[in-house]
Amino acid sequence: MLGAKAGTLTLKETSKPIASGRYGLPAMETHNVGSGKLVGHDVMGRATFTAAMRPDGSWVGECPAGIIACSEGVATFICNGVGNMTEDGGVSFRGGASFETTSDALSELNGKYYMFTYDSDADGNAEWNLYP
Repeated sequence: MLGAKAGTLTLKETSKPIASGRYGLPAMETHNVGSGKLVGHDVMGRATFTAAMRPDGSWVGECPAGIIACSEGVATFICNGVGNMTEDGGVSFRGGASFETTSDALSELNGKYYMFTYDSDADGNAEWNLYP
């Protein structure tokens, strides 16, 4: 069962194709940057992730290193998920993320696995919602 929402970040993403090496299908590298509120703090976030199309048309993605920063400290995260292209040219992913920090302010992020929704439109406007 999901807990109460831990936060939301509004992001701007840019993507470019990369070599996938799998099934002869496309892969993308996406960079995003934005801000929002996470565990009660105003934060900024930045990440780079890759996603590869699978034979069924869905995409599997991973982010090996993301950063969340607020005036009281910094946290890093890793995440992965599965998603699909939307009819309007955006994407919709669902997955999980884990965080690590030494910041007292962001310490609530430690020791939990967060489920997420990640949705973007064709213009690269995205929203990332996190639930413990």
